[in-house]
Amino acid sequence: MTCGKTIGTLWPKPRGTVEYETSLLPIEGNNIKFKIIPQYPKHIKIWNTSKSRFMKMLHKKLPDINITKTESHSLQIVIIIIDAENTEELPKLALNINESYKLMITNATGKIVLAKIEASNYYGARHGLETLAQLIVYNDITLELQILSRVSLSDEPAFKWRGLLLDTSRNFYSVNAIKRTLDAMAMVKLNTFHWHLIDSQSFSMEIKTRPELSKYGAYSLRKTYTHKDIAEIVEYARVRGIRIIPEFDAPAHVYEGWQSKNLTVCLKVNSMRDYCVEPPCGQLDPTANGIFIILRDIYKEMFDLFDIDLFHMGGSDVSTPCWKQSASINNWMNVKGWPLSEPYFTHLWANFQAQALQQIEYIAKQKNISIILWDSRLTEDPFIDEYLKKDRYFIQISDFTKKRKVTNILTRGYHIIVSNYESLLFGYSKANCINNKNCPYINWKNVYENKIDYVVSSYLSQVLGAEAIVWSWQVDEHNLDQCLWPKASALAEVLWTESEDNFYDVESRMLTHREYLVANGIGGESLGPEWCLQNEDECVFSRMGRANCGKERAKLV
Repeated sequence: MTCGKTIGTLWPKPRGTVEYETSLLPIEGNNIKFKIIPQYPKHIKIWNTSKSRFMKMLHKKLPDINITKTESHSLQIVIIIIDAENTEELPKLALNINESYKLMITNATGKIVLAKIEASNYYGARHGLETLAQLIVYNDITLELQILSRVSLSDEPAFKWRGLLLDTSRNFYSVNAIKRTLDAMAMVKLNTFHWHLIDSQSFSMEIKTRPELSKYGAYSLRKTYTHKDIAEIVEYARVRGIRIIPEFDAPAHVYEGWQSKNLTVCLKVNSMRDYCVEPPCGQLDPTANGIFIILRDIYKEMFDLFDIDLFHMGGSDVSTPCWKQSASINNWMNVKGWPLSEPYFTHLWANFQAQALQQIEYIAKQKNISIILWDSRLTEDPFIDEYLKKDRYFIQISDFTKKRKVTNILTRGYHIIVSNYESLLFGYSKANCINNKNCPYINWKNVYENKIDYVVSSYLSQVLGAEAIVWSWQVDEHNLDQCLWPKASALAEVLWTESEDNFYDVESRMLTHREYLVANGIGGESLGPEWCLQNEDECVFSRMGRANCGKERAKLV
């Protein structure tokens, strides 16, 4: 537990100071008391849920047999919220939220171990409770739970946005599978679940004002996220310190659910490769009557369900050839006096984006909603200056191979979210490989070496954070855990700790962390024999694979 540079059970490693004594004290798992100061009535429910989750995680450390030792200590957990604004309202998990906390463990009196957590709000305190859970271990020789006799640490994240995208359109994921993912995210203090709800393959979200979208667009009635499902997931995430950012990708990536509306083009085209990046093809017609009224209805229900001040509008893979083959769009552009050329089709796209944004502004009224878009032709020079205001848009960048395009975004002052595909694209398996070619596989070491300050060192203040991507091309809920974990844990430490460690410095701690995930019901992929876990530093995975594990990356700017 206390071998190495830090406490070996902690992941992510605390960013601030850590002081501790190596002696361990036995504690009684059924003798744990909580005290929350102050205890606001509106906070009782969320704290009760959080305390219950802590106790369940603690009891999972115990064997099936019931063992009570008289010499065990009781554990008293005191959580003190130092709220400068002294408000009884639970704050929203906004980008500027303070997630810092302090944790102190002492054995001050007799048989009582005192764990005190101080934070400025629930979310920081929740992180402290997560750390405390990792500091309690089960000793299968002495058959008891143990905790360090003294710990003093301060901790806060390096980045505001520590995220994971899950695509539930290409393959449907049950509510339980999503909750399991949120559980794992909470364990490693990831705080943003980017929910890619809708794509061309399925429209799985219930829209009560437009029921035909999911009726004809979902894989089945059972594979639809109802309002009740979404509300349940949003609250489940909130308790775990996670914001949910929904994405409705438009104007491309639409097909299922839209077939009968005469609002889309490129449906059932003969040559898919000419008009879209994957089947089925489909793209909204920006010139169609009624398109923006339908978008307003969709946005309205999304905003009501998710209670957001951030919204992802997609904007990926927009195809000029798709629009260009449409007679109605060509006629509309001719009436406008627009040539049928690439710059004017980009202007058509920008016009769509502006009108879609107007629908959001109409819904949000006085509320200032920040918009996220994928990097695309619209975020390139010269279009970005003309069409996208930097105080309104965040850009999520997946392609860092084009240095000039990324630099153009950053030098203009835009804030970005890093999702570089060479290190953060998790949506592949080996299922459809031929001769082991064209099967990009990313392991946790690739992710850990993907240091954000290296990728965009000169513009670090403009980086909100980063996000791992799971496009469900070859992933569904049955292999999701192995696809994600513990790779996403590596990202979590990169974003929380901003550590200068290399992957070979943390491998033993990662092996311990992977076992912690598994013990809590997360089926992360195996990293090696259990013998290596029990014989720290005796295995040589890093030394044998070091030359092949870290990918070469060019420093961008």
